[in-house]
Amino acid sequence: MKITLSVIKADIGGFVGHSASHPAILKLAEKELAKAKRRGTLSDYHVTSVGDDLQLIMTHKKGENSKIIHKLAYDTFVKCTKKAKELGLYGAGQDLLKSTFSGNLKGMGPGVAEMEFEERPSEPVIIFMADKTEPGAWNLPLYKMFADPFSTAGLVIDPHMHDGFKFEIHDVIKHRKIILSSPEHIYDILALIGQTGRYVIKRVYRKDGLIAAVTSTTRLNLIAGKYVGKDDPVMVVRAQHGLPAVGEVLEPFSFPHLVAGWMRGSHHGPLMPCSVKDATPARFDGPPRVIGLGFQIKKAKLIGPRDMLGDKSFDRARWEALRAADYMRKHGPFEPHRLGADEMEYTTLPLVEKKFESKFKPIK
Repeated sequence: MKITLSVIKADIGGFVGHSASHPAILKLAEKELAKAKRRGTLSDYHVTSVGDDLQLIMTHKKGENSKIIHKLAYDTFVKCTKKAKELGLYGAGQDLLKSTFSGNLKGMGPGVAEMEFEERPSEPVIIFMADKTEPGAWNLPLYKMFADPFSTAGLVIDPHMHDGFKFEIHDVIKHRKIILSSPEHIYDILALIGQTGRYVIKRVYRKDGLIAAVTSTTRLNLIAGKYVGKDDPVMVVRAQHGLPAVGEVLEPFSFPHLVAGWMRGSHHGPLMPCSVKDATPARFDGPPRVIGLGFQIKKAKLIGPRDMLGDKSFDRARWEALRAADYMRKHGPFEPHRLGADEMEYTTLPLVEKKFESKFKPIK
């Protein structure tokens, strides 16, 4: 049976500041999706949050980029934004950059990760959701899941994975894409995805065309032309049966790698794996967080979730993230804690430079 799994998120408003989502927002979103399920629009749904981002997880049979599903998400975000304003939540409706729905959420602010696939007899899926970072944060974990045998043993010992995977990589600056295969193009893949602010892995396929993973690639500052918060991306990964095992999908998050985002979207910090209840960034509005919800999908129903990154086996990664946070914070306003000039151009820093433009003199 072919189904579609859609994960759509938006920053509706923070409680308090940028640290968490208000229970009333989650309750309202739950009510809206419940109505859609009763109407038959959705097969199933789950509502959650990470930091100040509202996450809508939905299954249906309307395919990717469905106007009906995107309109449902947009209308839900609009109603939740109205509630957020009533509650005085911070940055209410921050991700709704356009006020008129035009048939698709692309370019409107919310992050979208969707995949349509033929449901297998057993369909384990893990949905990763991050706060205080950008889409490039998924590049390293996806590479380790689908191209690094030191992380994913199945690349060596599973005959269904041994031929490798195809990576669809998007250039979010020049708005173009390329598909490269591993292991043939491993070095070329790394040359691109190591530039996390520009090249983002959008999809991963097995060599026979089976879809394995999809991410959101929205860059809010490129849409708005100014800093309006970090993109807080989502990612869907299928597991088992010729794909990485669940444990192999989770393994990359045992290393809290440095990502762009954190305070004011302008600093590098460690991506801390955590449980849903701990996905409430506080220190310096961080450090950046990632949660992973596991579901078994059966006849389009979401069986779950299990809070995968809340497991004790990630305790050491959390402590390592805290140590890295201490180290990075001691840099204060200096790089490499603060982002480079290309990322800072969307903040107020150019205004500071403009203020003193007339005082700069040429060096002779």
